[in-house]
Amino acid sequence: MTDKLFIVQNISHEGPGILQELLNEHKIAFERYDLSKGDSLPDPTGYAGMVVLGGPQSANDASAEITGELKAIRQALDACVPYLGICLGLQLLVKAAGGGVVRCEQKEIGFREPDGEPFMVELTGEGRRDALFRGMPERLRVFQLHGETVTLDESMALLATGRGCRNQIVRVGENAWGLQCHFEMTSAMFESWIGIDHDLKMMDREELLREFSAISEEYAETGRAILRNFLEITGLLQT
Repeated sequence: MTDKLFIVQNISHEGPGILQELLNEHKIAFERYDLSKGDSLPDPTGYAGMVVLGGPQSANDASAEITGELKAIRQALDACVPYLGICLGLQLLVKAAGGGVVRCEQKEIGFREPDGEPFMVELTGEGRRDALFRGMPERLRVFQLHGETVTLDESMALLATGRGCRNQIVRVGENAWGLQCHFEMTSAMFESWIGIDHDLKMMDREELLREFSAISEEYAETGRAILRNFLEITGLLQT
């Protein structure tokens, strides 16, 4: 076992963001592999934890990248390596553990529901007791960027729900979590995304920037708290 975090990027612009800030602040070692650049994944079982980030792919794809990623996640689960998946990382976790990945009835994009209400997730009773959300409020404002969602089996715990895509935050076993929503974005990442992502490019750029600016302090505080909790679970960050 190494004192390193294993990070998988599915596309270069969806990086670790706030997570990397925390790793740098606390001088925590990590290795990052970018599948969009052709990186091959090592065996994850020698790492203190594994993080899989978002991307435009589907967990249902038959590509070598996705099938290899699913294999690595199954290895991590079998070895009880703490795991955190964000967006596609959630969908891959659920797929690897035997659940399903399906199209959303309606894509969730940006900061607001179709009726203009902010995207929020609400912790379930199980979520309120979960170590990943220690010290967190029951309702969290989030950013969404996905067109698929997950279906769960009886072995999976639903930790937070949303209005549209219900299954927002999931735990598999005792120490593997997946977040459909994004808590890792920095302002620089967000500005990059709105110039790259097709769905975000269809929206009002200035309005998106205003929205992010208005919630940026709360958003960063939430993201840092969740990611700190995960790093404490891995043992890489001491309380």
